[in-house]
Amino acid sequence: MEVRVWGYLKEYAENKEEILKAVEEVFESGQLILGDKVRLFERAYAAYCGVNYGIGVDNGTNAITLALHSLGIGEGDEVITVANTAIPTVSAIVTTGATPVFVDIDSETYLMDVSKIENVITSKTRCILPVHLYGQCVDMDPLMEIACRYHLYIIEDCAQAQGALYKGKTAGSLSNISTTSFYPTKVLGAYGDGGMILTNDESVDKKLRRLRFYGAEKTYYALEHGYNSRLDEVQAAILLTKLPRMEDYVKRRNEIARIYDEMLKDTGLVLPKKQIYNRHSYYLYVVRHPLRDVIISKLKEKQIFLNISYPWPIHTMEAYSYLGYKEGDLPETESVAKEIFSLPMYPTLTNEEIEYVCEQIQVIMKTLK
Repeated sequence: MEVRVWGYLKEYAENKEEILKAVEEVFESGQLILGDKVRLFERAYAAYCGVNYGIGVDNGTNAITLALHSLGIGEGDEVITVANTAIPTVSAIVTTGATPVFVDIDSETYLMDVSKIENVITSKTRCILPVHLYGQCVDMDPLMEIACRYHLYIIEDCAQAQGALYKGKTAGSLSNISTTSFYPTKVLGAYGDGGMILTNDESVDKKLRRLRFYGAEKTYYALEHGYNSRLDEVQAAILLTKLPRMEDYVKRRNEIARIYDEMLKDTGLVLPKKQIYNRHSYYLYVVRHPLRDVIISKLKEKQIFLNISYPWPIHTMEAYSYLGYKEGDLPETESVAKEIFSLPMYPTLTNEEIEYVCEQIQVIMKTLK
């Protein structure tokens, strides 16, 4: 049996007719860019998240970049975030001309350690960018209190937290502005790139619609410097077919997580820690062990192919060495990066496949004791 950390082919086979019908509707509509499908999806996803406005863009990276621009954040400003994240979180900050400032993570959840935020706030700090990683929200109440006290913006990076809840509220509805990605692996994934920015602020909504379209409101006339960053009509059509299944996706991911929790609880792996105030959407099921690389190698021999999210903290990468961080500056982040890895997690995994993964891990872990 071969089991991969992620795959879309079974999902596509199950929904092929509906997906191709949606794509055909776009091709026959005569409107390929910023048409009805984008508008419908923007409204539908914003409603799902409980906010007033959704602005569809071409990917999650540019969603963050444009969100920062819409708040006037750029050169000379500092944005506080984490180094245990995907490169795009930091790449987007740097693209605006702002400087990323890192705080360490909580040792149990691997999320931003909110207690460390005030230590790095300076006169240049304009924004805090929490990453709701792996399908679980950062503790937002104390973070919002800090932001309010220091007059800072918060932009939630929700690329990995679609369907997650914090104290009953949807990830992406908890702050000034939020962003997400519809990269194919996501809980709500397109069949290509895509992203969205969410806000309740009408003026921010209008500005973002200009920014994604060359700074224009009418064709050929720019009111401000802008970008070409539009959600594709075809991807919006596909996402519209999938959005009604979001709760089913989250339910199934939680079912898979419960099987992992039960079958792996005595193996010696450190299993995910879910905060009681969160509904985890389990974008990833991340475990931890000092012999990670040995375990991954042995599982590969059994045709089980895993992933590491993420093996290199951003502050240790050559591209961001100019920021002046060194090994040891973020001890929890650096320690976690050496030990974490992700088990297969997507709704079309069968129980047989999940149990096979668990059984092979059980055997391997016994040999390592």
